[in-house]
Amino acid sequence: MTAPAPLADTQRIVDWEELPPRARAIPNDFNPMEAGVLMQHQADWIDLTEEAKIAVCEKGRRTGITFATAMNDTIIAATDRAEGGDDIWYMADTREKGLEYIGYCAKFSRVIARGQATAIEQFIFEDQQPDGSSKNITGYRIRYGSGNRITALASRPENVHGLQGIVNLDEAALHRDVSSTLESATALLAWGGRIRVWSTHRGTNNPFNQLVKDVKKGLYGSSSKCIRITFDDAVENGLYERVCFIKGKKATLKGKRQWYTEFRSSYGPRTAAMREELDVIPRDGAGASIPGIWIENAMPEKRPVLRITCNDDFAKLDEETRKRWGEDWIKTHLNPVLESLIKRDRYYAVGMDFARHRHFSVIMPAEITPLLHRHCPFLIEMANVPTRQQEQVLWALLDYLKRWTFAGDASGPGQTLMEYTGDKFGRADPKEPKKGGRVHEIKLSRKWYAEWMKPWIDSFEDGTATYPRDESLEADFRAVEDIDGIPMVPKADRKDLKEPELYRHGDGAIASALMWYASLHKSSLIEWTPVPDKSSRWDGVDDDSDINMQSGGGW
Repeated sequence: MTAPAPLADTQRIVDWEELPPRARAIPNDFNPMEAGVLMQHQADWIDLTEEAKIAVCEKGRRTGITFATAMNDTIIAATDRAEGGDDIWYMADTREKGLEYIGYCAKFSRVIARGQATAIEQFIFEDQQPDGSSKNITGYRIRYGSGNRITALASRPENVHGLQGIVNLDEAALHRDVSSTLESATALLAWGGRIRVWSTHRGTNNPFNQLVKDVKKGLYGSSSKCIRITFDDAVENGLYERVCFIKGKKATLKGKRQWYTEFRSSYGPRTAAMREELDVIPRDGAGASIPGIWIENAMPEKRPVLRITCNDDFAKLDEETRKRWGEDWIKTHLNPVLESLIKRDRYYAVGMDFARHRHFSVIMPAEITPLLHRHCPFLIEMANVPTRQQEQVLWALLDYLKRWTFAGDASGPGQTLMEYTGDKFGRADPKEPKKGGRVHEIKLSRKWYAEWMKPWIDSFEDGTATYPRDESLEADFRAVEDIDGIPMVPKADRKDLKEPELYRHGDGAIASALMWYASLHKSSLIEWTPVPDKSSRWDGVDDDSDINMQSGGGW
C-alpha cells in the first residue's frame, strides 16, 4: 500500500504547462514587430470597432486594448471627414488614465499625423452635476489639420449629451454610472457615431457585466458585438516578447516562464481576483469581506496543521486495510497533538466543512476560554480522503474531548457523515439548537450565511478568535466575499477554472464559521440516573441497608 503523502502547498497558481504550445515557445528568429505594431488580439478588437456600432471588450489586465484603441483613434482623427474621419471622445474612471491615453495619441500623432497635430491642450470643461449645477474640470485635447480632435473628458453621463463622433469608455466597470453614460451616448449613433466600451470585470452584479450579457444576447441589435480577450490570449500573441523588445532584453523561454509565473503569483491568495482580472471570469462578490489586517491579527503564531492527502488508489483498498491505516495515523499524528494542546477541562466548539473530491475537508476545534474567546490550537485538513477515514479522524477527536459541541456541513456529500456522527453522539434539535444532542447538521444556504456569517466576521474585528498562522487558511478567509450584501464563499463554475481537480475554495473559512456557530449553541448538561438491571430498583436490597444509587453526568 502506498501511504498518502503529506499535503504540500495547497494554494495553486495556474500552471505554465496549461498554456497553449504556441505560448510556451519562442522561435529563434522571432521578431515581435514582424506582423505589425499590434498583436493579433489588438487587431481583432480594432476590426470589431470598425464593424460594430457598439463594440464591447471584456478583457484581462495588461492586454494593450487602450494602446491599440489610441493608435486607431489617431488614424481616424487625422483623416478627413469625407474619407471617414471623425471626432474622438475618451472617458475613463480617473484623470490619470485620461492623461495616459492622450499621451499615447500624441506619440502616434508624431508618425501618423506629422505636421498636422497640435500639442496636447489642457482646457476647462463645464461638468454638469446631477443636481443641475455645474463645475469646471480639466480636460485634454489634441486638434488635427483634418478639423477633427481627440478629447479626454471626465466620466459623467451628462458630458456625453450633444456630442457627435466616436465615444470610448475605458474601464467601464469602474465608472460611477456606466448604464446612464451608455444611454446618453446611444443618441449619437443616429448620426453615424460609434461607441466602444472595454473593461476588466468588477463582479457579476456590475452594470458592465450586464452590458456584456445583453450584447451577447443581441438586445442591442445586430450592430452590437462583443469580444473576450484574456491575459493568456495576450501571452500567446507575444506579450512577453513585446515587453522584452521595449526593454531591449532578449526573450528566452526560461525568462518567459518565470515572467508568467511571477505575474500570476503576484495576486497571492486572491485567486478570485486573479481569475477576474486575468482570465475574465467575473466573481460573484463585490470584494473581500474580511480586511487583510484583521486576518493577520487573528493568526498570531504558527500552530500545527495536520494534513492528509490520499491518491486515488487508496480508496480502492479493502476497508480493513484503510481502517488500520487510519488508526495508525491517529496514533502517530493526532493523539500527540491532542495530548499536548488540548485542555480537557475546557469547553470546545468544533466545525467541519466536508469534501470528498476537488475541495478540502477541514476540521477546526476551538477552545472557548473563560473570557469567551475562541482559541484554535490546531487544524486538520484532508484531501481526497475516503469518508470512512474522515469519520475515523473526526470521531477520534470528539471522543478525546470531554465537553464539546459540533457543527458540520450536511450539504450534499457531507450529509452521510453528519448523519452517522449525529447517530453516534446525539443530534441537536434543528428547531431548538440548544436542546438535544451535541451534533448540529447544518444545511449551508444563503439564509444560513445571512444569519451566521456576520457574527463570525465580527470576531475578526473584535479580536475574539485566534487561528494557526497558515498560508492556506489565510487564503480561505480571504475567499469570503460580500454577495448581494451576504458574506459567503462565491461559487466557481468548473468550466471556468484553470485549476486541476483539487483546489482550495474557502473550505477553512466555512469550517471556522461552523465552529463559531457551534460555540454559540452549547448543549446543556443533563443529569441522568441509569436504569437498574433488575426489574425493581429495590430488588435484593434490605430495608435497613443504605440505598446505593449511581449517578453521573452526561449530555
